[in-house]
Amino acid sequence: MLLILGLIVFLGAHLVPTFPKTRASLRLSLGENGYKGLFSIVSLIGLVMIVSGFGAARTASWNTVLWSPPVWTKHIAFLLMWPAFILLAAAYIPSHIRDRAKHPMLAAIKIWALAHLIANGDLAGVLLFASFLAYGVYDRISVKKRQALGPLGHKSGGIFNDAMAVLVGTVAYVFMLLWGHAWLIGLRLIG
Repeated sequence: MLLILGLIVFLGAHLVPTFPKTRASLRLSLGENGYKGLFSIVSLIGLVMIVSGFGAARTASWNTVLWSPPVWTKHIAFLLMWPAFILLAAAYIPSHIRDRAKHPMLAAIKIWALAHLIANGDLAGVLLFASFLAYGVYDRISVKKRQALGPLGHKSGGIFNDAMAVLVGTVAYVFMLLWGHAWLIGLRLIG
């Protein structure tokens, strides 16, 4: 099953940093650029497998409906996704939002996964979104324990950058809501 294999590859690569000795050993043997390159390639392969596998799983005979979420759960998902996109933008824009969230990428992943779990009741959806939610919770605990800083390190920003994170996140959210989700996932959200 391509979806499960993709989850193992993608999340497995993302779990390597949670084991500092393993990560240090790989960085030592591959070099910093070699490690980053391998991490990127394995992550991309896993992501492609997840997207392809989830697309195929949505219509597969094994993908049973575990529960039928009421229509209102989709509205909750829409509402949760807006701050998820803002946090995603804040992960790459030094800002007060980033400082307060500590690790906004992980917060965005957890909100994204929870929103989609609320609105989807099929087995493939539960496998995908529960896996990412579990990863997000585990990695947040690991990051706190390791005192990892995230992709921007110690950089901090002011109110202008807060506004930029909100603007970029909102534009990305609106794009996904109106066109992107249909284009990437094949499922139109509005209209």
